[in-house]
Amino acid sequence: MNPLVQALLLVGFWGWFLVQADRRWRLMRVGAAEVRWDRIGERLRRTYEYAFAQKRMRRYWWAGIAHQFIFVGFVVLLLRTLILWGRGFRETFDLPLLAIDQPLGMAYSVLKDVFVVLVILGTLVFFYYRLIARPWRMSRGFEGILILLIISTMMAADLVYDGAEIVRRTRAEGASVQFHAVEPAGSIVAFAFTGLSDSAVGVLRHAGFWTHGTLVLLFLNLLPISKHFHVITAIPNVFFSDLTPRGRLRPIADMEGKIERGETLGIQRVEQFSWKAILDLYTCTECGRCSDVCPATSTGKRLSPKHLTLDLRDHLYRRQREFLATDGPRQQIDLVGNVLEPEVVWACTTCRACETECPVFITYVDKIVDLRRHLVMEKSEFPPELQNAFRGMESNGNPWSFPASDRAAWAAGLDIPTIDQNPGAEILFWVGCSASFDDRARKIARATAQLLKAAGVNFAILGPAETCTGDPARRAGNEFLFQMLAQANVETLNAAGVRRIVTSCPHCFNTLRNEYPDFGGNYEVIHHSELLSQLVREGRLTPKKRIDQRVAFHDSCYLGRYNDVYDPPREVLRAIPGLVVLEPAQALDRGMCCGAGGAQMFKEEEHGNRRRPVDQRVNLARTEQLLDTRPDRVASACPFCQRMLIDGLAAKGRESVAQQDIAELLLESVSTAD
Repeated sequence: MNPLVQALLLVGFWGWFLVQADRRWRLMRVGAAEVRWDRIGERLRRTYEYAFAQKRMRRYWWAGIAHQFIFVGFVVLLLRTLILWGRGFRETFDLPLLAIDQPLGMAYSVLKDVFVVLVILGTLVFFYYRLIARPWRMSRGFEGILILLIISTMMAADLVYDGAEIVRRTRAEGASVQFHAVEPAGSIVAFAFTGLSDSAVGVLRHAGFWTHGTLVLLFLNLLPISKHFHVITAIPNVFFSDLTPRGRLRPIADMEGKIERGETLGIQRVEQFSWKAILDLYTCTECGRCSDVCPATSTGKRLSPKHLTLDLRDHLYRRQREFLATDGPRQQIDLVGNVLEPEVVWACTTCRACETECPVFITYVDKIVDLRRHLVMEKSEFPPELQNAFRGMESNGNPWSFPASDRAAWAAGLDIPTIDQNPGAEILFWVGCSASFDDRARKIARATAQLLKAAGVNFAILGPAETCTGDPARRAGNEFLFQMLAQANVETLNAAGVRRIVTSCPHCFNTLRNEYPDFGGNYEVIHHSELLSQLVREGRLTPKKRIDQRVAFHDSCYLGRYNDVYDPPREVLRAIPGLVVLEPAQALDRGMCCGAGGAQMFKEEEHGNRRRPVDQRVNLARTEQLLDTRPDRVASACPFCQRMLIDGLAAKGRESVAQQDIAELLLESVSTAD
């Protein structure tokens, strides 16, 4: 080999890589400061599970296995690459203990050969996806093909080098090529080279050696300028992922002070994102799995989580020289209107399907809400329908502007005490705006209350003292209104000495449980499906009447993906004699959103998408999925979902398929048994 050439390659390629990496590092540091060094043990565990063991990739059978082959193969072959670089200076070089005549070296040699073959098989799978299957979600272009060609050629070059080296070594010993168990793949290639002359074997040996070593260096330098930068950034991105509850949005602290100081509320420009958000942009693999499950994308909206990330990333990269300059003014470029269309920002239902699917833990909802915060609180640019919802929450404590005095009207005739009348109540029943004022949703509140009374639960309600939790305001970007409502509710709850809360609304459940602690509201919050399931298990509620029908269950995003409550509602339904519980193809953490979240309940859906010729309402798409199970009824555990599905069934002309909450179905089986 040639030490001078090897030295020039290593110094040149590694030097250029360090220059590029330094630029990316400094560009990331343009972002705002954010502390992500807490709970190191938990971060290390998650990094092993999701970055090294690639837990989320297991959801995709062939792609997951192929990706695991390639990832682990690169880790295993890292030592091999170091050995080959060393042999560029001295042909007999080996790492300590890894010589072929050492026990550890024999074990590594076998492992290395196995993974060379597995990496080649993995690249064949991805060649199939890119050249034949071509799923719409994947980015087109030659870059992906080029990377696969580099990886597969590196592996082939390693086999060529090994095969030629085995032939050279055995001829030098005056022996013939034999199969060596410690070099299985190399031995097979060696058999193919046995008929070649010494000079031809030498050429192949050098070609394999220099091709492998040089392509590794070339691949390294392609990473910072391609989507494969995630090879470097994915592990730290998982390590620094958010460990706070998934349902929590970070509050804007000291908003009045920020306004006085002229600071931006929310996100206006790309440099206002945190360094971790920029690391997210670096880490996107462009696999499109986020957009594949996005209800907005699949129903024709302009929003695509993948393209949202790529648009932000490309904008950042285009301005790299400007951001890294030590002097000179920066352009003040608003993201919404210049980089992102307003329709992209307002089409999100905040369902988190994208974040659940992303294998490298990129977040999208927080970025979109931060963009909304700036539009709403500083520019007053938002869908006009939201104005009525904001006004109603501010003046009457609910998005529909119903009088607060009517909040307990749903309980007429049920003799349900308020917390003032029953200060020693074991549980506070938080009813929520929808179940308080919507005629159909009131049946959920009544059914839940009747079941609690039947089970002998000591509970009370706030009545007119209850106001909206602020969830629609916060997800729509009106953080000021949310904090006003949250602080008022926390004051009311703390004054009443409330410690345990049950609610039938997943949005209220998530806000009370995950977001009110930021404002001094620390309570045990449970969803009514959890409490009803517990009461059935304890025998305090006994379903007796048979309901011999088929029911399709719809998962609420804020109950399931946000808070991992999947089993309790199903346990309630399965406890009812005769009821057959059906699961649509899109269920559990892959259940499709009903379309109401992210304040979509209070505005019109966006339309028009240049990329996909589809235009459909989200609730209609979800209704079709549920109807595919051929149910007699559709069940849910959220009043918002109920309203969207009732409308979907009506639009499909399927009013004969009843839509009910799990509490209504349970009450039907319990109360008529007496």
